[in-house]
Amino acid sequence: MPSDYLADDYEKLLEINEDCNVIIYVGENENVKEIHAHSCILRVRSQYFCEALSKDWSEKKDGKYIFRKPNISPQLFEIILRFIYCGKIDLENLHGHNILKLLIAVNELKIPTLINNIQEYLIEHQDRFLQQNPIEILEKIYQHESFSDLFNCSFKKICEEPEILFNSDKFVSLKPPLLELVLKRDDLLLDEIIIWNNLIKWCLAQHPNISQDPTQWNNEEITIMERTIHKFISLIRFNHISSESFATKIYPFKDIMSKELINNIIIFHMTRDKRLNEDKRPPRQSKHKINSIIINHNHIEIFANWIYRKEKVPGYIPYKFNLLYRASRDGNTNAAFHNNCDNKGDTLVVVKIKNSDQIVGGYSPLNWDFNDTEGVHKSTYDSFIFSFTNKDDLQSAKLGYSIGDAYSIYCCPHNGPVFGGGSDLGVHNDIWYNHANRSYPNIGIPDGEFKADDYEVFQVVKT
Repeated sequence: MPSDYLADDYEKLLEINEDCNVIIYVGENENVKEIHAHSCILRVRSQYFCEALSKDWSEKKDGKYIFRKPNISPQLFEIILRFIYCGKIDLENLHGHNILKLLIAVNELKIPTLINNIQEYLIEHQDRFLQQNPIEILEKIYQHESFSDLFNCSFKKICEEPEILFNSDKFVSLKPPLLELVLKRDDLLLDEIIIWNNLIKWCLAQHPNISQDPTQWNNEEITIMERTIHKFISLIRFNHISSESFATKIYPFKDIMSKELINNIIIFHMTRDKRLNEDKRPPRQSKHKINSIIINHNHIEIFANWIYRKEKVPGYIPYKFNLLYRASRDGNTNAAFHNNCDNKGDTLVVVKIKNSDQIVGGYSPLNWDFNDTEGVHKSTYDSFIFSFTNKDDLQSAKLGYSIGDAYSIYCCPHNGPVFGGGSDLGVHNDIWYNHANRSYPNIGIPDGEFKADDYEVFQVVKT
């Protein structure tokens, strides 16, 4: 094609090195190299050279323009110059660190097309480098608007896998503006108390001579630590940290926080009254996504607290919910349920009632199984049944734990999941029913028989 021939001709012009009127010294110390080029090509292809060659600040000697670029290695500059002349570049043989240096150099020389090409290559082909060097990448690119694609990609990766940043030995060397940007993110997939713990680790690392035990600090050290943490305090979502974690992990550092903030947190935890909480920010997004056509992450947070059976901790989800069975996908039969769900440990059953917004279901910490053709009753205090009168209204949720009798769950080949001795909630041949409330309290599950649009069963795995 004509364009290819033209590119090849310009590459030959670079190689023959004749009639050049620009000399560029690149590299430093013993690694300095003299490179020759044509000013007319540099002007057109690089905004930096266009400006430099048009102004008085470019050095000139014997009729030739002189440039010195000690911060760019000869290898990288020759790659850039080849692109300037013929639009060709090969990044496959460059290590990620050198590609990043190349990007910085190209930005200095103001070549937008090549900036975009390099960013695209790093994002698509250097995933391992991006994961292993998040701090190096962020610190080199965060102040450059032209690197927005790479910056956003790196930040997204850190938010999705925060361990690559927070577990890095270099985390404590992260510059304050970058730490501030990280802590502002809603999509940072990390429990809030872990974020707090890492903030404290970072603050202490800035002053290695100060004891890690806050009870040992003198007034001067308290002042130093207060100034260090001050700009980050407002970025912590304290209302999404449990009272237990507040007491053991946060309250010991009360001297470097405002008394008003400490008092507000204490009152909030004493009353658990959301109206007293002035911080309206939601919990950061959770890692635990749910594969469901019936429920979403908000339901999962509620289920997790019901299973946990301790104080409600907003945003705390110490479980994974793995979809084992969906009636519409796997077959709405008793056999299909048992084939997919037997002997899988803890399970959560979720049922969408037909022609209604109501969802019901139950949780069992015991295996679904049976002996041959006989049914088996099992006992536990930790199973429960639930109902959301309107699945989109979380306030409509009702919960009932097992009374601990011998009939908490019933495993039988002729039925799907069954909760309770009076069949408080069960299914037989795609007909759901609630015949009596004996093993669980009445929580508003429809009496008698009813149909379901669909139902799902999740394996509950502690993380």
